Amino acid sequence: MASLVDLSASWAPGCHLGGDNGCGFPAPGTEIFEFGKIAEYTIFGITFTIDKPVILVLLCSALIIVFFTVAFAKPRMVPGRVQSMGELCYVFIRDQISRETIGKAGDKYIAFLFSLFFFVFLINFMGIFPGAQFAPTALFVYPVALAVMVWLTYMFIGLKKQGPIKFFTNMMFPPGVPKPVLVILAPIEFISNVIIRPFTLAIRLMANMFAGHLLLTVFIVAALYLASPSVIGVLGTAASGVMVVIMTGFEFLIEGLQAYIFTLLTASYIAGSLSNEH
Repeated sequence: MASLVDLSASWAPGCHLGGDNGCGFPAPGTEIFEFGKIAEYTIFGITFTIDKPVILVLLCSALIIVFFTVAFAKPRMVPGRVQSMGELCYVFIRDQISRETIGKAGDKYIAFLFSLFFFVFLINFMGIFPGAQFAPTALFVYPVALAVMVWLTYMFIGLKKQGPIKFFTNMMFPPGVPKPVLVILAPIEFISNVIIRPFTLAIRLMANMFAGHLLLTVFIVAALYLASPSVIGVLGTAASGVMVVIMTGFEFLIEGLQAYIFTLLTASYIAGSLSNEH
């Protein structure tokens, strides 16, 4: 999270259930998604700011590069633990996502799908990782950047594979549809495939991570707020603490699922770009 210490500092002193300062429940607001700048620099007149989410993204990128470099740098016939784990990860993406969705033609895109899945999963995982406790994908800019990258990829593949004219005609004019219907269907298909796809790809990932971070923060704040030497305080703190544990486990499943869905949809879009059929 934005850090429990930072959140605590924003509360009124001694803000607890039954306290004598009259403060109510300090519901988390937008401050849990705001971070102070760690560094700032300017290149060609453009100012870049480094904050906690940027550090987490860079750290996750470095961890992925280092781990899989070590796993595959010197492959052996009898793999060690790191190589075995790396191979299991690769086979999962190849068999469960790439070939399942695209077929053999998708083998050349496995590296892209592989990198995408583990990058999204790892930065999602930062949401429950001690010390980090924030998923950068809860900020709209990061899912948008990923969605734009995916959009550029499948558009480039489609234009290259099918040609500019066939790519859009195959997309907008599916065979077997009556011509009068195409008047309405063609623009809908164009908007859906070219504009709506990247938007929904980004908003789905962001919304899930945003909601997860907010829920965890609410229960943690509730546990601290309710902590008091009373029956309601003890029961409330215990219940909130249990919910924190449950929601953390649930959030882990959501983080993995969202990485899988994001990668699976990317593979589906690539499959559509490679196919001459609608």
